[in-house]
Amino acid sequence: MSSGRDGDADRRVAVRVLGTEAEALQALAESLDGSFSRAVCLLAGIEGRVTVTGMGKSGHVARKIAATLASTGTPAQFVHPAEASHGDLGMITAADAVIALSNSGETTELSDIVAYTRRFGIPLIGMTRRARSSLAEQADVALLLPQTPEACPLGLAPTTSTTMMMALGDAIAVALLERRGFSAADFQVFHPGGSLGRQLLRVLDVMHSGEALPLVGEDTPMGEALLVMSAKSFGCVGVVNGEGRLVGIVTDGDLRRHMSPRLLEERAADVMTRDPKTIRAGALAAEALGLMNARTITSLFVTDEGRPVGILHIHDCLRAGVA
Repeated sequence: MSSGRDGDADRRVAVRVLGTEAEALQALAESLDGSFSRAVCLLAGIEGRVTVTGMGKSGHVARKIAATLASTGTPAQFVHPAEASHGDLGMITAADAVIALSNSGETTELSDIVAYTRRFGIPLIGMTRRARSSLAEQADVALLLPQTPEACPLGLAPTTSTTMMMALGDAIAVALLERRGFSAADFQVFHPGGSLGRQLLRVLDVMHSGEALPLVGEDTPMGEALLVMSAKSFGCVGVVNGEGRLVGIVTDGDLRRHMSPRLLEERAADVMTRDPKTIRAGALAAEALGLMNARTITSLFVTDEGRPVGILHIHDCLRAGVA
């Protein structure tokens, strides 16, 4: 059923809401003080997990913060405050820390978790708007949200406040990530599925190694080299010197360029293309795919200090979803 409102009116509401929340985030950024650094130091120093908790809308934000922490290298979990009072307090250990979210700082359901942390000396970080609230006064570190209006015209629905909580949780997660030197490779370990995981696949994850490598020595007759090339099915064969270093590669193009009645009697070193392009095992598979596309080649040897440790075919990247 139509409300009679036009699209321009709806857009004006959206602009007002987004503007209000953007102003709140700016105010939050400007209000950060030593409490934020103390909170990050506290979390970086624990041996266990970060338990994030909250009730209602704050609980939904707490779940997201816990998920972000866990995916960026900080072990974390969400504990529902009501369930905590009925046995789930056992999920929180003395090696952990707790981040409790409450806009008012007086959420009744949080009282048992707060009391539990005080009883057993578990670090507690409170995220709230009220400096004189029970949560802020009991917490080891209080992260105070600035007094900004909710985006709801009634000033009741949690909107601006939950946006600030979520952003502050992101800031904590990223600060911890940077302290630990968390890398793209680390991130891929926690995100093996989906497009992000595929983008962060390393060459090591998709390359062929061991007996699958098509390799011959420099003095190997081309007759034997062709047998290896056919058996391994990569459309090429790598040529190594006496020290096991890759010095060349024989491809279909090399065979065409050296086609003659004496081809099978020539040495691999006489036919090969010298100093072939290679890649390291730790490189992203996307980098390898880009290199193969740029050079118009279908296979790429993977080397470690000049010695071949793997080979990658362009089809390996495509099958893994790298694009």
